[in-house]
Amino acid sequence: GPKHAISTMGMVTKLLLARFLAGAAPIAMVSTDNFSQNGRRFRESVLIVAKGWFEHGYVSQAFLDYVSNESRVSFPWSMIDRITPNPAQATEDSLEKQGFSDLGIITAKNGSHFSGFSNTEEVHYLVLEDNFPNGRPAFEKTDVILADRQTVEKADTMKVTACLNPLHTCLAVFGCLLGYEHIYQEMENPDLVSLIRHLGYDEDLPVVISPGVIDRKKFIDELIDVRLPNQNLPDTPQRIAADTSQKVPIRYGHTIRTYIKMGKDVSRLVFIPLTIAGWLRYLLGVDDKGNVFTPSSDPLLDTLQEYLSGISIGENDSGKIHIKVKPILSNSKLFGVNLYDCGLAKKVEEYFLCMLSGPGAVVATIHHFI
Repeated sequence: GPKHAISTMGMVTKLLLARFLAGAAPIAMVSTDNFSQNGRRFRESVLIVAKGWFEHGYVSQAFLDYVSNESRVSFPWSMIDRITPNPAQATEDSLEKQGFSDLGIITAKNGSHFSGFSNTEEVHYLVLEDNFPNGRPAFEKTDVILADRQTVEKADTMKVTACLNPLHTCLAVFGCLLGYEHIYQEMENPDLVSLIRHLGYDEDLPVVISPGVIDRKKFIDELIDVRLPNQNLPDTPQRIAADTSQKVPIRYGHTIRTYIKMGKDVSRLVFIPLTIAGWLRYLLGVDDKGNVFTPSSDPLLDTLQEYLSGISIGENDSGKIHIKVKPILSNSKLFGVNLYDCGLAKKVEEYFLCMLSGPGAVVATIHHFI
């Protein structure tokens, strides 16, 4: 019940209950969580708590009606984009030189990092659904882009399926394989820059719907030319590589499915299957020099690595590769489609085999295809 709310959503719902009891004034609950349809997910979470309380007699039907009515309590959707990695030691050192001595990095028991500062970038986007039942600040006078829900969804889809996130994940898996410690260092490698250019401009951009409020090509231009090379943004491929199994359905599967829906030739794709092959190579936990590394946390890591057990650098048996990777590439939950059914799995297998031929094979394979 409300008196014993300890979860974040429980406490938020408790605050809404207090507002209801104080006169039930309208309010907009704005989520800026960095995931798709954040307003919908926020609303569903609050309603789960509110309905549970109602069913157990803690709140009235009137309160449940209040939080369920979006003309009273709205949950606007948003697309937010600003790269904000873990706090960096270099930033802490710089701040100390400026006299700020109490902002140091704290590492929690679970490995999370906190500090009195954050590393972020000058570039930022906020596309916000204009749904405020009790009025709002004059966001139109700022950089906030106000739009309807459909436009917010298009802007988010543009970012996470085509113009940013797929390129980020590509750099993440190959960055780990090639021993990079920072994303900006990868942007000094012409082959990796060419790889994400091909991925973004040649394969993602042609099938993503324009949101209208943001120019798709300029968005990628800015990402590649300004944002990713920013040496003051010490993001790591290891951070971005976390939970990749949960990201591939959105960052690559969505585009593959869009090609199919549009009747386009999926077999012409090169850089999406190359990235997927790179992810398989990453899952082995051995870099391109043959050194063992620890892959980033992922809820399916143990399962995926078990499928690939017995595969090592120097493997040249295509039949063995097929048997090992089939449970992964045929998993429609991972990619939203069975990659064998759409004709991409064979390419992924071939590229994966190329990356296994020996030390330096990942670098050589990327160079060959770009």
